[in-house]
Amino acid sequence: MALRNHSTIAEFILTGLSDDPHIQALLFVLFLVIYLLTAMGNLTMLLLIRTDSHLHTPMYFFLSNLSFVDLYFSSVTLPKLLKDLLSEKKTISIEGCLAQVFFVFIAPGTEACLLSAMAYDRYVAICHPLLYSQVMSNQLCVRLVLISWGLASLDAVIIVLLAVNLDFCEAQTIHHYICELPALFPLSCSNISINISILICSILLHGFGTFLPIIFSYARIVSTILSISSTTGRSKAFSTCSSHLITVILFFGSGMLRYLMPSSGSFLDLLSSLQYSVITPMLNPLIYSFKNKEVKGAVKRTLGKYLHYCTG
Repeated sequence: MALRNHSTIAEFILTGLSDDPHIQALLFVLFLVIYLLTAMGNLTMLLLIRTDSHLHTPMYFFLSNLSFVDLYFSSVTLPKLLKDLLSEKKTISIEGCLAQVFFVFIAPGTEACLLSAMAYDRYVAICHPLLYSQVMSNQLCVRLVLISWGLASLDAVIIVLLAVNLDFCEAQTIHHYICELPALFPLSCSNISINISILICSILLHGFGTFLPIIFSYARIVSTILSISSTTGRSKAFSTCSSHLITVILFFGSGMLRYLMPSSGSFLDLLSSLQYSVITPMLNPLIYSFKNKEVKGAVKRTLGKYLHYCTG
């Protein structure tokens, strides 16, 4: 993708999270630990779902894809952040910045679609249990995952095209730790009103297009759960979707806040970005491990096999 020739700068400067060298050293250790935990947690989840036959179900197929997206998301953002925390000059080329905008946008777009597909899976499992295996076929699950990646990639292309046609003249300091489109708009000397409108429309279409099916699914789920006479039955039904509900709240809450609110370089901007791009990918495996008996059972079976192999 070629930028307009009359952009007068070749690179951007990222302000990062702090200018204090001592704080940067502490942040480096903190985010290195977060990155390692994220990688270990999501790789463990992928390995468990792959090797344990008890987890070869539609819900865990979607969860394995969610773990892959989380691993991908953190790998797009955290290595650059870690490098900058050790560097005096935090720069990134315009081309590199646009590439990061593209890859950063694919991950949350895909995750939103996957969370929507997982909500539909829970709706079918709780509201139509007798039809579950027939409705949630392997073909449908694969199609939903492919559609998730396809829609997110299409949105990411639209987002990058909005940035490619911007002119960057004098301002080159991005008040952020990564390249995101909302943080690039204030640096442009072009008229960005149309770009902002297209960005908001794209976010709203993708965001609400995936969030509304979640709302519909949970409305039906809650209605079905309340109609169950047994307290134990209601508790069991709700426990099957509590992990997903926590993930939805964490992800959509911070993601929508980041992309729909005007970028100001404030602490709130950084916090919302850290929440959905760094913290949520780390927490997702923990949420699904601590709240899920099947995952706990898979961990015990895997450890048992490993210990038996080592002692045998």
